[in-house]
Amino acid sequence: MYEEIFNQIQSAANKRNLKDSTIHAYCTSVAHFLNHTAKDIDALTTDDVDTFLTEKKLSGISPETYNHYHSGIRFFYKKILKKNWDDDDIPRMKRDRKLPTVLTKTEISAILDATPNLKHKAMIATMYSGGLRVSEVTHLHYDDISRTNMQIHVRDTKNRMDRYTILSERNLALLTEYWFRKGRPKGILFPNQFTGQYLTVSTLEQVIRRSASAAGLSGVTPHCLRHSFATHLMAVSYTH
Repeated sequence: MYEEIFNQIQSAANKRNLKDSTIHAYCTSVAHFLNHTAKDIDALTTDDVDTFLTEKKLSGISPETYNHYHSGIRFFYKKILKKNWDDDDIPRMKRDRKLPTVLTKTEISAILDATPNLKHKAMIATMYSGGLRVSEVTHLHYDDISRTNMQIHVRDTKNRMDRYTILSERNLALLTEYWFRKGRPKGILFPNQFTGQYLTVSTLEQVIRRSASAAGLSGVTPHCLRHSFATHLMAVSYTH
């Protein structure tokens, strides 16, 4: 029904080099808004946005979800409809910023011990020891692992800037064991066993939560591993 609108959003987003996941989120948010409003495109006003977002807020959605709607509809109004948009009139929702849980090294080991699948264990270990995001781990390739420099080349970063992170001896040993046992994959390092393509972010997130629960830990999110990496690295730097 709104295919032409979505094509325009994709075209405008591609010109700005936005990621596919962002474009998909924008289209989804705009679709919800247009279906809810049920007005002709030419008749849309910012009051319609205010009404829609107010109802969403009153429904109890999280600030993150609210702001996803806000970002997508804002892009639609400014870049596609070319309408005036005042962020003071339609503000984003402030988030309660809580620091992620910092896991101890013992707790990290417990999570790994509670992960029977070797591929999953190697992915979790790489997330922690290299401070990688879930999406960065799922998009690793064999060539991104440098034994010579003891580095991991991270390509699919959130801000589209490549970076290098450390490769620990223990992580390398686990990756080596995994690599040999899984037939020495040369392309995607952690492929989906059925399609051969990248694993989804949600798959690894579920694995981490399941392993944490099996280790007797609650409230563990994927970002806890990244935050724990940074905290432990900082602690080491202060002791040397």
